[in-house]
Amino acid sequence: MKLFIIFFACCFITASAQAEWHTENATIMGTNIHVEVWAEQPELGTHAIQTVFTEMQRINQLMSPYIDSSELSKINRLAAHQPVKISQEMFDLLQLSVGLSAETQGAFDITFASVGFLYHYQKKHKPTQQDIDKALSAISYKHIQLDPANTSVYFNHTDVKIDLGGIAKGHVVDTSIELLKNLGIQHALVTAGGDTKLLGDRLGRPWHVGIRDPRNKERQAVTLPLINTAISTSGDYERYFEQDGVRYHHILSPKTGKSAYQVQSVSIIGKRSTLNDGLSTAVFVLGVKDGIDLINRTPGYDAIIMDNQRKMHYSKDLVL
Repeated sequence: MKLFIIFFACCFITASAQAEWHTENATIMGTNIHVEVWAEQPELGTHAIQTVFTEMQRINQLMSPYIDSSELSKINRLAAHQPVKISQEMFDLLQLSVGLSAETQGAFDITFASVGFLYHYQKKHKPTQQDIDKALSAISYKHIQLDPANTSVYFNHTDVKIDLGGIAKGHVVDTSIELLKNLGIQHALVTAGGDTKLLGDRLGRPWHVGIRDPRNKERQAVTLPLINTAISTSGDYERYFEQDGVRYHHILSPKTGKSAYQVQSVSIIGKRSTLNDGLSTAVFVLGVKDGIDLINRTPGYDAIIMDNQRKMHYSKDLVL
């Protein structure tokens, strides 16, 4: 019996000694991906990270507006002419997006792309006011007609285009964490651009997640201790160019078709990354007062906003 106990203890120590953090980075979905997992065996850690990267590639092939064969591209080509049958995953995300648009009075609206495609940030190109005025009527979530019986989508305006850039990365972070849970992983971090989700803690300590300074990528404006939750940040520094002293960035107001300027960054903290992602965009467009009001009436979600004067604002339940 003593020999058995000694043997068992030695096996346990050996197995525990193999447990370690596994960390990898990649560029997928046009953004930086960072994954950390704690695994008992090296093989599990490697497999877990590869599972996340494979999921990221799957979502990219499904929802990228830059891939002609993606389901999103198919929708943009056909849905203004006929109902398009789509996957249940895409249908559910479109339904959530439309619901979030209604809840935010259109501040979050995936049809912003009807004007958004006229901007080219790498080439420093912006549309003329005439071009914006011509396309602006196509921006309205009410143009999106969803048929749950046939799992189809139809646009009732000929010029509508949609873009899931304000919600897809949150979605893939959520699905990635679920896949890690299914593998038995209990401690992990998955980041896709400004969206981060945390599984458990960092072995008895909280994760420390930084919100970057919108004007200095080497500096953190705030660092938060977080456990088993998620955080998404939308900022005017992600895709932008400057021209004649004006910053043109990718977070457009659906009302004007132009960049929103009341704030520099918005971070939303809550359990579901998909909602964090959409809410951070909505609050950015709404500005400080209306944005804080929205989060204060959304149970389980908190906000940190840096306004255009670089002053910090917090939702009522957030204690730092």
